Amino acid sequence: MTRILAYADRLSVAPGESLEIKVSCDGLTRYDAELVRVIQGDINPAGPGYREDPVPLDLGGPFKGRFQPIHAGSYAIVEDAPPLRALTSLGLQAVVWPTLPGHGPQTILSREDPPTGAGFRLFLDAAGALALALSPHEGEAVVVSTGKPLIAERWYSVAGGYDAATGVLSVVQRPLRPHPKVDDSGVASVSTAANQIQHGIEAPLMIAARAASDRPAREHFNGRIEAPRLCAHAPAPEAMGERASVRDDDPVAAWDFSIAISSERISDLSPNRLHGRLVNLPTRGVAGHAWTGQEHCWSKRPEHYGAIHFHDDDLYDCGWKTDFVVTLPDDLRSGVYALRLHAGDEAYYIPFALRPPRGTTSAPVAFLLPTASYMAYANNRIGLDVPETEIVTGRLLQLNPIDIFLQEHPELGLCFYDLHSDGSGVYYSSRLRPIINLQPKNIGHLGGVGSNVWQFNADTHILGWLEQQGQAFDVITDEDLEAEGAAAIAGYRAVITSSHPEYYSVGMLDALQGYLDGGGRLMYLGGNGFYWRVSFHPDLPGVIECRKSEDGIRAFAPRPGEFYASFTGEYTGLWRRNGRPPNELVGIGMVSQGFDISAPFIRTDASRDPRAAFVFEGVESDLIGDFGLSGGGAAGLELDAADPALGTPPHTLVLASSERHSDLYLMTPEDMNDPVPGLGGTEAEIIRADMVFFETPAGGAVFSTGSIAWAGSLSHKGYDNDVARITGNVLKRFLDAALF
Repeated sequence: MTRILAYADRLSVAPGESLEIKVSCDGLTRYDAELVRVIQGDINPAGPGYREDPVPLDLGGPFKGRFQPIHAGSYAIVEDAPPLRALTSLGLQAVVWPTLPGHGPQTILSREDPPTGAGFRLFLDAAGALALALSPHEGEAVVVSTGKPLIAERWYSVAGGYDAATGVLSVVQRPLRPHPKVDDSGVASVSTAANQIQHGIEAPLMIAARAASDRPAREHFNGRIEAPRLCAHAPAPEAMGERASVRDDDPVAAWDFSIAISSERISDLSPNRLHGRLVNLPTRGVAGHAWTGQEHCWSKRPEHYGAIHFHDDDLYDCGWKTDFVVTLPDDLRSGVYALRLHAGDEAYYIPFALRPPRGTTSAPVAFLLPTASYMAYANNRIGLDVPETEIVTGRLLQLNPIDIFLQEHPELGLCFYDLHSDGSGVYYSSRLRPIINLQPKNIGHLGGVGSNVWQFNADTHILGWLEQQGQAFDVITDEDLEAEGAAAIAGYRAVITSSHPEYYSVGMLDALQGYLDGGGRLMYLGGNGFYWRVSFHPDLPGVIECRKSEDGIRAFAPRPGEFYASFTGEYTGLWRRNGRPPNELVGIGMVSQGFDISAPFIRTDASRDPRAAFVFEGVESDLIGDFGLSGGGAAGLELDAADPALGTPPHTLVLASSERHSDLYLMTPEDMNDPVPGLGGTEAEIIRADMVFFETPAGGAVFSTGSIAWAGSLSHKGYDNDVARITGNVLKRFLDAALF
């Protein structure tokens, strides 16, 4: 049982700077904390063993434990204002596309005072029908419902109103595209006392949720809401059209969600300017009711994208209070560190990168910590939520307490491999929450037979090798690359990637390309790198967006018309489909994946080229890497291969290629134009990893291994093996000042 959860305000920090640590304890009254340097995160006894080095630093503990809840669910909030308090009669209107009607009450528009319950609420009732509730300061709420459940994923015009003079409460729902023999249109009204709206309450107006006394919001709406409006009189049912204009009824507020789609702001076009803000990142840049398919880019026809998709499980920032602050010593060397919070047998790690002092380098080598990819997999539930996981791994699942905990706590948020509760895809992922699979010692599901580690702990195989080599190195994160561009890695003789740098933004890719154009040397020690295009939010820290358009290996496909990132307006999907295939950058690109047994590499004739002599110094065998912690071989899990048609430089040397993959290895969808028999690992030539080398025009070079499993073979026989030898040979030459 995990009784300590925590996160930091940043994943990258420089010496002398501080981290704010936010902690929640469930049933623990006290805990302590220490700082450790993470050397080797893999607990497999067949490897070098887990290793963390304590750093003598007084953090001020022990600390008092407290519980801090997570309130998932997105909504919009408009702060209290005089026009809201002046209402006597009211009209509420919106265009909605519900995704889970009938799954409990779901709010469309509300303004309620939680302590007294006074206020009003337009919502879908427990059966999924449109309803309006009016609650006076004292007494029972009056509710009217059409009694006609809305159909999921269909557009409706909905309205409700209260006439203070007559006391009539009414609701109207109409499908924008009616169908014969489908009874989903309805009108209903009830009579109640006149002048029932409570004056003087101070409460915000909320869209897609209602206020609560014990949390920020409840009864969240699942689905899309467009053009919500608030009027000072009840609308006439016969006037209910697809979308009334602001001029028709002089509204108190008329919000247009097609404005400032990249922001967290919602704009009111009425003279009252009751602008609001979004909470927990509901999805923007989605097709509204007016979308026709004629334009697929929201920035060109924003009026077609006037909807926001709200979910009851959206989460951006937990918003926890800070429990303690850690200031990193000025003389602490760069590396991957973690704060270890512990109480008895309970322990929770918060990893982070300590970069060198800003504007400097403290070592000749930079290791790129793939924090965007860590966010992409944050709290993923692939072990239990994805039925085919056992099939693609070829073995029974190795469940651990984290898997169970994530099932019990959906409020921890989702990642790009999950679906929202309404079945829609996840486009956003944030680090401002506990990410419990981003910890040393964690065992994954896709890491192959053996250690079965993935992402962070697989990357510590490279960190452990660098430490064993005695090689000084700095750590730079994806967010550093995004924020600073090529300047973040300028001055390094060599840059080393992680085992799986899958998710890259245009800023990050430009930074690496600029580094190579300037004569840098890049060691790509992984597979499936530079695959998906991601976007960072222009204003909000710690969140990325990924829409996996067109094709590629993905958990779901975006809906039609939604291939452009809401954060930036960029076209999304594979970098290959964006005209920048990884082959152009590192010589190879993703071709296959399989998660059972890894294979060895076989040297090619090109490996005897004098240009590559330095790579194979001391290497006698043509068989390379028939061992390893990640599937038992150096070539496995996800594989990259050379392809001149995709931009592999013509002078690239393919030094070695893998063989003997199982039929659980299949080619990527983007390469499968015509699905025919013979595409498994034992039959298709494309299913291989290529180890490549090429020089760049400015005297630099690139060495790529094309395999996630490569890093898992470094430590074999106490790091005395050909995989470690080749990697060391390349690093030695890349650190040499002599131009290629």
